[in-house]
Order: sequence, then structure tokens, then C-alpha cells
Amino acid sequence: MDKNGPIIIIEDDFDDQEILKGVFKKLNYENEILYFEDGEKALEYLLSMSVKPFLILSDINMPRLNGMELREKIFNNEQLNLRCIPYLFLTTAAEQPLVVKAYSQSVQGFFVKPSSLKEIEKLVFSIMSYWKECHSPNL
Repeated sequence: MDKNGPIIIIEDDFDDQEILKGVFKKLNYENEILYFEDGEKALEYLLSMSVKPFLILSDINMPRLNGMELREKIFNNEQLNLRCIPYLFLTTAAEQPLVVKAYSQSVQGFFVKPSSLKEIEKLVFSIMSYWKECHSPNL
């Protein structure tokens, strides 16, 4: 994890992407924000780049390679796993079996997308504050 590295957002819903763009802009974080429509494109990026992202915010239900499948691939890839990139789910559903499966794959957070813009801002602020203070083995 590089606290100054890019934030990877994997979200196939264009409206949700736009909302998150506005939230990150309003909160004025210096990290570059990179958006991917599906897990496959995000995985290609992560495998091809030597950059160390700050964190990954991922939806679960996406085409081609969903969030759970992507997390499993990152978790099982020694090169990616050693980067200690926090992987967080930000999704519309929090069914207990999904939450259990996510944490069994060492996901560092599971959040339900709030319905109001103010609550989304509060959630993003909380996530960023926590991870900006957190230490990882590769700092």
C-alpha cells in the first residue's frame, strides 16, 4: 500500500462512478482516482503496472470478472498479494453469505452504498481517514 498511490475504483454503473468522482473531488484527496468498468480490466492494470495503489474499492456484481472473482485472483497472486493493497467492497447488497465469503478472502471492508450523497461523502471520508492512518508491511 502506498498512501500516495492511486485509488482503484471498480464500478460498472456509470451513475455510481460519477457520484464517486464528485465525492472524491469535493473531499480533495491528492490520490489519482482510476475507474474500471469490470474486474478483468482492473486486473490487467494491476498485473501490468509496478505502481502500488493506495486501495481498491470494488463493486461485487460486474460483467466479465465480478468483485469476488477479482479478489480471489489478487489474493492468490503472490506478486499482487505482497503489495498489501487494501481491498474493500462498496456494493448495493450485504447479504450475509456474501459478507462471509468476502471476509474469508481477506477483504478488509464490506460497505453498502448509502442512498444519500451526504452519507456517501461521510463513508468515503471514514474509509480514507482510516487507511491514511493505517500502517502496512511495505511502507
